[in-house]
Amino acid sequence: MPGRIEDYAMVGDLQTAAIVGTDGSVDWLCCPRFDSPACFAALHGDESNGRWRIAPTTGGRCARRRYRQDTLVLETEWETPEGTVRVTDCMPPRGPAPNLVRVVEGIEGKVTLKSELRVRFDYGRVTPWVTIEGREVRVIAGPDALWLRASAFHQQTGDEIFSEFTVSEGERIPFVLAWAPSYGERPVAIDGLQAVYDTERLWLGWADGISTRCGA
Repeated sequence: MPGRIEDYAMVGDLQTAAIVGTDGSVDWLCCPRFDSPACFAALHGDESNGRWRIAPTTGGRCARRRYRQDTLVLETEWETPEGTVRVTDCMPPRGPAPNLVRVVEGIEGKVTLKSELRVRFDYGRVTPWVTIEGREVRVIAGPDALWLRASAFHQQTGDEIFSEFTVSEGERIPFVLAWAPSYGERPVAIDGLQAVYDTERLWLGWADGISTRCGA
């Protein structure tokens, strides 16, 4: 079930946005624009309406969450018996199409996590066709396609695409989900770690511009 409204935070790229819960689940995302139909719509019902959750296999809500400085780079941390892990979420500056970037980082110890992806286009009404080739997943229905790229291998069970992996202290594992029109070429792969840096620079520059214009 979706969380309370106060448990959600937002990341965006000025043309669309993702809503992320304290349980590590992206429960709302419209692509490629704010006014496009949602491909994750668990916020309206439950996980069967579409979501993307990355969290420790032990489950539960995060211990800490914050935005990085004056940016829409979101950091979510869990403390588990095995160690501490952080998931950093952002949507980098817009290129030809939107990207949702999620970077898993080991802070302490060695933690096992699971990525659970269930795409439902058109607000949960359309079940897509899924193709998995190594570390790349393609999800397609009608005019829409999503591409998931990560260093972790994925597999499909029923209507869910999942990956279970372990992250150690100092290790970072990026996941990049990109939208593209299904009738076009596959989106150009981006560097997830660089994307977090680019997103941070974008928002810090934007915030600095506001301070300058306001005479702060």
